[in-house]
Amino acid sequence: MPAPYSLDLRQKAIAALERGERKINICRTFGISRNTLDLWLKRLDQTQSLAATTDYHRGPKPVIDDLDAFRQLVEQHPDLTQAEIAEKLLHPKKKRRCTESEMKP
Repeated sequence: MPAPYSLDLRQKAIAALERGERKINICRTFGISRNTLDLWLKRLDQTQSLAATTDYHRGPKPVIDDLDAFRQLVEQHPDLTQAEIAEKLLHPKKKRRCTESEMKP
C-alpha cells in the first residue's frame, strides 16, 4: 500500500473545491485522481476529518502476541526448537479435570 497523501495536500484540494473550482481542474493541479478526491469528500462528510487512516497494520498478523513472554520462555529454555516454542506459546498447559475413577482411592 502506498503512503497516504499529506493532510496539507488534502486540505488544499478541498479548499479549492470550496472556492468553486471544478473537480477535474483540482485533480490535474494536485496530481490526484477524481476517485481520490471523491473519497476525501466522502471521508470529510462521514468523519469531519481529512486525516488518513492510521490504525491499520501492514503485513500478516504476528503469531507472537506477548513478546515479553516469548523472550522469557527462550531465556528459560534456550534448547527448545521452534515447534516446541510454538506449542508452549500457542497451547499453554491446560488445566485437566480429574475423572471420578482417578478420585477414588
